[in-house]
Amino acid sequence: MSEPTQRLPSECDIAIIGSGPSGLAAATELKKLGVKSVVVLEREAEAGGIPRHCTHSPFGMREFKRIYNGATYVRKLSQRAIDCGVIICLKTTVITLHKNAKLTLSTPEGVQQLQAKKVIISTGIRETPRAKRLISGQRPLGVMTTGALQSMVYLAHKKPFKRPIIIGTELVSFSALLSCRHAGIKPIAMLEQNSRITAKYGMQLLPKILGVPIYYNSQLSNIIGKHAVNAVDIITENPHLENRLLCDGVIFTGNFIAESSLLSMSHLEIDPTSGNPIIDQFGRCSDGDYFATGNMTHPVETAGYCWANGIQTARLVYVSLKGMLDEHKQRIFITSTHADIKYIIPQTIAVSTKQHTVSGMGSLQIRANKALKGRLSLRAGEKIVVQKSIKTLPERRVALTLPKLTESDSDSPLQLHFESM
Repeated sequence: MSEPTQRLPSECDIAIIGSGPSGLAAATELKKLGVKSVVVLEREAEAGGIPRHCTHSPFGMREFKRIYNGATYVRKLSQRAIDCGVIICLKTTVITLHKNAKLTLSTPEGVQQLQAKKVIISTGIRETPRAKRLISGQRPLGVMTTGALQSMVYLAHKKPFKRPIIIGTELVSFSALLSCRHAGIKPIAMLEQNSRITAKYGMQLLPKILGVPIYYNSQLSNIIGKHAVNAVDIITENPHLENRLLCDGVIFTGNFIAESSLLSMSHLEIDPTSGNPIIDQFGRCSDGDYFATGNMTHPVETAGYCWANGIQTARLVYVSLKGMLDEHKQRIFITSTHADIKYIIPQTIAVSTKQHTVSGMGSLQIRANKALKGRLSLRAGEKIVVQKSIKTLPERRVALTLPKLTESDSDSPLQLHFESM
């Protein structure tokens, strides 16, 4: 059942694209700071983003000091925003991002324009589907991502299969497991290409309790079935495991990528390695009228983390709205010399002559593609600006202190180095 949409104005102070936890948090915080007109644009019929598909818990500890399921959690976030005076426009898709914070929208009333002073992009992430994973085989029904599964189970109340296999062991993979349990679906196994789960240690107890084995050092290679999935072929190092497993569905989980289709058609610069917009320490995109927040900047984090990030972004946008941040006069790009560094956020540091009332991000966020142990160092030429010893696993957040740079530092590009120990 869709929510009633609010009337779209022709102008506003802040437009926010996306109504997930980060977008709703930013909108609510901006109203609390005294911004007159804040509009949230949501293409779906309901606000809330990914958590609205999740009827399992836990959500809400940071935000409400209580535990809710995902659907209840986002309803409360939406209502809190509306109570603060935020306008939430549903079934409203942003078609084009223009310079000077102007947006072209597709609405139930037709194509419309919205002129804002600043825009926050909070469109989030999506799981990598089968096509981009380059999995061979036939194209039967019953192959989907966690998001598609949760939409079918919680919104459409359908049971797409009985005995699927779950690909991946990220946190969202266990969410898929709980969604299966809710629908009376019993997965035959979870498949993990590494020697341990990607999620934090201890999560492997959940499938064990539910009687679902995890097959490590194993990869999906082929899907078999003309109309429906009949089996899958796997490549495994386990000598006791068959190379063909009988199942009736495949759930691809995790391996998140930015929901950046809108960005790819815009004038904003995109990080080619992650698909995220290139931002500075204040969350500004290459066009200073646009900001990014939540999982649009760093896939993938929990709803609570994105909520907190949305509040931080709102405060930075408020400072910018008041004219207290310099325009992009000088930016120093940060690159990596190591192939296993997945991404760095922010990708640039804006050098400014102004004294900022808000300091922006205090650290670089770094993630790796595989387990790493050694020393990270950020260098300007041969000079080590900051360094840190790390021991990390794939998809773990690594923080490195963000250096404070002056105009004299802008001559040398910044490079992130990693040395094994």
